[in-house]
Amino acid sequence: MENRLLNQFNNVITTQWLNKQIEEPYDSLTHRELFEIAYHTFNSIGTRNIFFSSSKAVFYSNTKKFISIEVLDNSLKAVKYFSEGTTGDKLVIEIQPKLKRRKELFTSKDKEIKVQILKSILVERKLDECVNLVMLKGLNRKIYFAIGDARESAAVVPIFMEAEGASLVQLALNKWMEIAQRLDQEQNFPENHIPGILKNLTQIKRWLLELINSFLDK
Repeated sequence: MENRLLNQFNNVITTQWLNKQIEEPYDSLTHRELFEIAYHTFNSIGTRNIFFSSSKAVFYSNTKKFISIEVLDNSLKAVKYFSEGTTGDKLVIEIQPKLKRRKELFTSKDKEIKVQILKSILVERKLDECVNLVMLKGLNRKIYFAIGDARESAAVVPIFMEAEGASLVQLALNKWMEIAQRLDQEQNFPENHIPGILKNLTQIKRWLLELINSFLDK
């Protein structure tokens, strides 16, 4: 299960491609809070998460650009990598102002809503993990547990479970858990199932991104 995009990022992109970077101070937010909000802000339907840890994430976009976000001691750093003939202007013109605005809005929110927004972004990350495992044709066992993890994480978030369409999301996740469970757990996820599961996960991700935006941006 070789992650070729991540290997390319680590060995070529970070040293040979052009880049632009920003740093955003935490101010009154914790490191985790700003990291999660940044994760959601940099994420989109056209973006694939190819690496995640508790302090760093790497995205690959359908415009063939890479973005990394990383927790530093005094600020969060984001770097956009792009090839000759293109630019990383959107990072500074659009994304950084949006991140600043969301940081301010999040600070003013009720504590319980803050918790639920962060938990919803956790579900978003777990869905991204499922997608990456499927794209890498990972083991059925890993995909089964990744889907289950996303489903269980969502089940404890009221703004998720009470939203219109939540039951359909849970049904879709249940369906793919059942499919993955019936497969040989130590074999790679089969090619014939990949289009179907990616279609469903993309639909769920779009729904979830819009749900989080509706709470984060008001």
